[in-house]
Amino acid sequence: MGSGQFVAVFGAYGHTGRFVVAELVARGFVPVLSGRNAKALAEVADEHGLEARVATVEDPASLDRALAGTVAVVNCAGPFASTTGPVIEAALRAGIPYLDVAAELEANLDTFAHYRERARDAGAVIVPAMAFFGGLGDLLTTAAMGDWTEADEAHIAYALSSWHPTAGTRLSGAVSRERRGAHRLRYSGGQWERRTDEAPTLEWTFPDPTGPRSVIGEFTMADVVTVPQHLAIPDVTTYMTTKAVRDVATAHTPAPTAVDPGGRSDQTFLVDVVVRSGTAERRATASGQDIYAVTAPLVVEALERVLTGRTRTVGVASAGEIFDAPDFLHALAPHIALDLPPQPRTA
Repeated sequence: MGSGQFVAVFGAYGHTGRFVVAELVARGFVPVLSGRNAKALAEVADEHGLEARVATVEDPASLDRALAGTVAVVNCAGPFASTTGPVIEAALRAGIPYLDVAAELEANLDTFAHYRERARDAGAVIVPAMAFFGGLGDLLTTAAMGDWTEADEAHIAYALSSWHPTAGTRLSGAVSRERRGAHRLRYSGGQWERRTDEAPTLEWTFPDPTGPRSVIGEFTMADVVTVPQHLAIPDVTTYMTTKAVRDVATAHTPAPTAVDPGGRSDQTFLVDVVVRSGTAERRATASGQDIYAVTAPLVVEALERVLTGRTRTVGVASAGEIFDAPDFLHALAPHIALDLPPQPRTA
């Protein structure tokens, strides 16, 4: 557990940031709250009796002050296209690990492209997309691979009962669309394709009791960035139920509403991963409640493992690359329910 270690949380007053702060406190860490909005920071600080340090990505000195005396930083502040670079730079100056919950494709691609060699050479740890989108799918895909060293395809399908986006989700989505222009991204044949055609509508048969659902195919999420970074799979595709796509695309869909004391919404999820190699197929699934809330135990479990040395590499690393995927997933109980393939025995 955290044993009173100080952890900086940038964007601590956002919807996901508040869940992360609460999870850190529950695990014995002492969050140091940071972000640009002094009033919002003060509200969260007063709620938990914590210190707040105002900082902005435009002012590197303020970020250095925000990270002073901390053992790591968790970046929860979108749009991540604007925050990842400055906060990573501050973490490198401070000599501490960096983790974020970015779902933006472009921001995650930038992190791997710009910091992989530099972080590896410095022995630094940078874990991007350690969240529901990116981290969870990557861990499930890695667990499904098991002892396979390569596969032909990975398919990651999301069944959301609804998708009530936060203001941060809408803003990050707008930034991504602005960067992509009229294109959408697909990962096929071991490379990224920029396409202008409509993504296909398909049917995906989820495990019971969900069953068959209409999905948008090639609805490319952060998993398509994280998985190929460390797994030899040339075709990685993500799918999203059409209802969830309509929810997130509709301007008047309301933000999530808390239905329990922990602040979770009533929205549920099922993530279904299928990995294929030749005629063989392996499947791994995870289900739970509230895609934003479940990001907190994901990123805080990752943080705890980084700080206690339960890692497999340094540099910029995907969740499944740096952690023991099956062990990590089982540690998330009771936040998620799992169905994983049998793991190969180790000598």
